[in-house]
Amino acid sequence: MIAKAATLAADMIFLDLEDSVAPSEKPAARGRAVAALRDVDWQDKVVGVRVNAWDSPFTVDDLVAVVTASGERLDIVMLPKVQTPGEVEAIALMLHQLEQSAGLGPGHLGIEIQIETARGLVDVERICAASPRLEAVHLGPGDMAASLEMPVISGGGPVDDYPGDHFHYIFSRILVAARANGLQALDGPFFRIKDLAGLRSYAQRARVLGFDGKWALHPDQLAVINELFSPAAEQFERACALLDAYEQATAVDRRGAVWFDSEMIDEASRKMAAKLVARGERAGLIRPERGA
Repeated sequence: MIAKAATLAADMIFLDLEDSVAPSEKPAARGRAVAALRDVDWQDKVVGVRVNAWDSPFTVDDLVAVVTASGERLDIVMLPKVQTPGEVEAIALMLHQLEQSAGLGPGHLGIEIQIETARGLVDVERICAASPRLEAVHLGPGDMAASLEMPVISGGGPVDDYPGDHFHYIFSRILVAARANGLQALDGPFFRIKDLAGLRSYAQRARVLGFDGKWALHPDQLAVINELFSPAAEQFERACALLDAYEQATAVDRRGAVWFDSEMIDEASRKMAAKLVARGERAGLIRPERGA
């Protein structure tokens, strides 16, 4: 499964030492993660390891074993169930020393975190500002539902008995905290692996809100997620044309607000278009030449 993961159309792969590993298998899992980081060709993917949360007895051993032996291919460490800024600060301090032990440059390793509890959500703004190593914040829908005592047993999907989106406030709170601190925001897994129509419908909410991506639990989910979180070619080209029109208006015609395709555009329009174009370029779209 690890070897296959490296060949899939995912931007990031993380090797898990937490919920998917039985307590008795934790030491062996660390060795397998290190071997995979050293031996597998991960191409240009971001590669990380999810360690166990600080409320477990495994976190320190996870960090020492993985960081000191994995080499430069380890890009990030993911910390689950973060509840306080101090948990991020603690892992950042450990990484500072472990990088030196492993011969890695200072700041080589980034930190990504999961918000999965009511306590973590209450403090999410301070958590997202806790370390310059932070790169992304992820929602953990299953544990969050359990923490809030929602009457559900399947995570990452709608609740039929609720007349709305039961996670909308949680999504918005995490997104604002992430953006205020320059972090990416990512939606967690959709547990019903074979329900691709349900995945598409539910992932659309996070995309429209402004999230950067979503987890895939199975290769079959990747095509839907990649399609949703990549700008459509038509949308990308329109955003490029808007940027060109706004540059002409401000730099040549010296106007701050102009008409473009039957609507008014201004500096706020430019910012929105620039974000969309940047996302499209990361997805491999090429900006057309002017006049083309």
